[in-house]
Amino acid sequence: MAQTSSIPFLTRLASPPPLLFDGAMGTMIHARGVGFDRCFDELNLTHPALIADIHRAYIDAGAEIVLTNTFGANRYRLARHGLENRVGDINRAGVDLARRVILASFKNLYLAGDIGPLGVRLVPFGRVQLEQARDAFREQITALVASGVDVLLMETFSDLYEILEALKAAREVSDIPLIASMTFTRDDRTLLGNPPAEVAQRLHEAGADVIGINCSGGPAQMLRILKQAHEAVPGARFFVKPNAGLPEQVGGRIMYPAGPAYFGDYAHAFRRAGACLIGGCCGTTPEHTHAMRLALDTPLPEREENGNSLTLIEREEVAPADQPTELSQKLSSQQFIVTVEMAPPRGLNTQKVLAAASMLQEAGADVINVSDSPMARMRMSPWAVANLIHEQVGVETILHFPTRGRNLLRVQGDLLAAHALNVRNVFVVMGDPTAIGDYPDAMDNYDVVPSGLVKLIKQNFNAGSDYSGTDIGQPTSFFVGCAANLTPRVPAEEIKTLRRKIKAGADFALTQPIFDPQAAQTFLAEYAATQGALPIPVVVGILPLANPRHAAFLHNELPGVRIPPEFLNRMEQTLDPREEGIRIAVELVEQVRPWVAGVYLMPPFGRYDVAAEIVERVK
Repeated sequence: MAQTSSIPFLTRLASPPPLLFDGAMGTMIHARGVGFDRCFDELNLTHPALIADIHRAYIDAGAEIVLTNTFGANRYRLARHGLENRVGDINRAGVDLARRVILASFKNLYLAGDIGPLGVRLVPFGRVQLEQARDAFREQITALVASGVDVLLMETFSDLYEILEALKAAREVSDIPLIASMTFTRDDRTLLGNPPAEVAQRLHEAGADVIGINCSGGPAQMLRILKQAHEAVPGARFFVKPNAGLPEQVGGRIMYPAGPAYFGDYAHAFRRAGACLIGGCCGTTPEHTHAMRLALDTPLPEREENGNSLTLIEREEVAPADQPTELSQKLSSQQFIVTVEMAPPRGLNTQKVLAAASMLQEAGADVINVSDSPMARMRMSPWAVANLIHEQVGVETILHFPTRGRNLLRVQGDLLAAHALNVRNVFVVMGDPTAIGDYPDAMDNYDVVPSGLVKLIKQNFNAGSDYSGTDIGQPTSFFVGCAANLTPRVPAEEIKTLRRKIKAGADFALTQPIFDPQAAQTFLAEYAATQGALPIPVVVGILPLANPRHAAFLHNELPGVRIPPEFLNRMEQTLDPREEGIRIAVELVEQVRPWVAGVYLMPPFGRYDVAAEIVERVK
């Protein structure tokens, strides 16, 4: 065993001061020139000296627990690098490597096996079943325990159900001490909306020996969450491992603002709040560890430090706001894009929407379309959702911007608000009539039609003035889409309408769902014959069929949608409607791929798992 101390791990936790973990492994690996596209866990096999040197630096800084370099060494994350069959090799190498460094130090240290989330979404927000997740955790944990770790650390989990499966897997393998640690968003909840008190209670009930909080923001947020968790389960043991503040990009590098002295200030604050284990997460270095070591080795001060000793870094010039959007760049370079429509929540909780957006991004979606009050149902304003998806998930959005229900004052105010929230891609539509929604008597007027709104955005706002010509301070930089119907009942009317939108300045078109690619091509050929080739990229709508009743409803009741008998029959005869609907959608994508700029998926009934499946198959 790597443990050279005669004191069992859990026994040591009962005595002050708190045990000190090491700091960030990924930060240190990247600082040594390894790109984020590499598999950091594989370095245990290919660059052991690099990993050993990092372990040694943390031990020299005063760490008492060394964490193996195995955070992503599970079959799902390793599969991204073609290494899914080397789970055992990589985990065993991580343990052996850390053990050798510990023994060479001649210090009484503990060795912890590091286990991160699988990197895939579990049901109901993903497609991985709980049993599959538990099996993957069991595989990694078996390798770590067999190699001789003293304790297991499950860290940076955002899904409570996932970490509970990891705990179950660990208990099936061994009675080794377990630390279960989750990460929180800026609103002090997990990504799926669980507050600290609930997390602490559930982890304690599931048998975690130590309840952890890691990553998240910096020490200040970590202290706040720790106090809430400790109040909920006062008899539990707690572990904190904050980031070095919120990351930012400076000169092309990821930088963290919180310096070592700041972490030293907070070491005693964490101790007062009930932590028996302390460490550093993303952005921390051996210097941060050493500062905490010095603090823990001094007597506990009578009062808490105020925590204002932030180390600031010089900011470089930020790129101007009028840079082309990623969507415009991809379309102009003729990359085939995939965008998925999402509806805002009906209430205040955005966690499920953000989790689904993250799943879609992981599947390969280029952009998320955020609809505005679809079917005239009351929902959260889409600008807020678009901003949250962009800021917290990191994927660009297209904001649906209906003209219906907005007068000219509100249209312009809403455009300024969207731009201030860094929403640059907008999709101009008429919008659904209020008569079909939650409030049929609500005002349904509008001052501007879609082509007029396109003109207002492109020729006024993007030129720095409002509708009346008054200066708005600086030009906006919107990239504007318009609606198109490629299978209209009266092609001549649709050609006229589409031509008007293009003349107004539309940059791209999103279409209604199509099920007959040949008919769509016929319409485009007719447009070209009368107006010339369509001058803007077209992103074709694809609506996956959910079941026979759904297909029948679309065919009979949705204006402009006609589903070929072949597809209706396939949905009627299949034993697996979900899979058949996905197959049909993928077939349609492949048929339109040669002559469109991309596809616009409209998952039925909020089935974002279906959309993710399609994205993965076509990307």
